Amino acid sequence: MSSSITKPEQVTLVSIEQVPEGMTPVALVRGSTARSRNIGRDIGAVLKNVVGGEVVSYTKLMADAREEALYRMQEDALRQGATMVVGVRFASSLITQGVSEIVAWGTAVAPEAR
Repeated sequence: MSSSITKPEQVTLVSIEQVPEGMTPVALVRGSTARSRNIGRDIGAVLKNVVGGEVVSYTKLMADAREEALYRMQEDALRQGATMVVGVRFASSLITQGVSEIVAWGTAVAPEAR
């Protein structure tokens, strides 16, 4: 089962639950990252709590963390010989005060052998 996919970012990610026709499940794959806040962001967040509104620095921090978790999942899929990940999901959790973890997981699939 040879694939022309050589880079993690080439692994297709989809949230559909079904394995597409012509593909076969390979493995559960996952990626995660833990990120911490910093004092500069915390000061801005405190001010936003007073006046309300989006805390843009935290939004960016979480967006970057999601992208990193996805990339690590794609690396895992590539190691498994997959070309796609279906059923992609995210979860987040608080590890300790100021440190959050983002986890991405799904089912790695590859073209069926002919």
